[in-house]
Amino acid sequence: MTTLLSMDKVTSYYGKTPILKDFSFEIEQGTCLCVLGRNGVGKTTMMRTIMGLTDRSTGDVTINGLSIGALPTYQRAKQGIGYVPQGRGILAEFTVRENILLGTFARKDEDSDIPEICLRLFPYLKENLDRRAGLLSGGQKQQLAVARALAVGPKVLLLDEPTEGIQPNIVQEIGETLRMLNKELGITLLLTEQHIKVAKKLGDKFLMLDNGRVVASGPIDALDDEVIRKHMTI
Repeated sequence: MTTLLSMDKVTSYYGKTPILKDFSFEIEQGTCLCVLGRNGVGKTTMMRTIMGLTDRSTGDVTINGLSIGALPTYQRAKQGIGYVPQGRGILAEFTVRENILLGTFARKDEDSDIPEICLRLFPYLKENLDRRAGLLSGGQKQQLAVARALAVGPKVLLLDEPTEGIQPNIVQEIGETLRMLNKELGITLLLTEQHIKVAKKLGDKFLMLDNGRVVASGPIDALDDEVIRKHMTI
């Protein structure tokens, strides 16, 4: 399988403090990699480093073999990276339509229409394009954040805690949507997750982080109770 996205010996800083330390991973095209670990171990910093949003980083980040470590965030998005940040990053004063259209600014083909897939996947958003985004529920805002990332036309979708703070029935719905994007449409997924069930259902492989380093990794079947107890229980 072809490696789509990789980090090689990356150390990433906020101020002078290294959060990720000599961090390496790769994800193959069309697969789903779940990144796990307790709060504060570096999962969000990993995502932000890929997008060029930390203060400084060393080492190499590549997509499709192209080194993007020196590129600004918008240029990284143009290489085919869609990003759903923790907290979703929805602009509350903008409409649903305007939030989705923000994603099209990073499209390589410069198509500025809402992609059909965004409306097909999320019927509620299609019916409420002119509704102010701040009026949506938590689950609807997460749908909107995914739709905005899909509007980029991504090869890989980064999702930071996509099920955080969402009611259980919507967690299942979002999980099914992500699985369809990955397995049917072939969009590569990299997600951080606290829900072990979600990780096991979606993931092909996993990384376990602790103190900014990879402490366990492998196929999702190797994510057993011992690994979980050692690295995720408090």
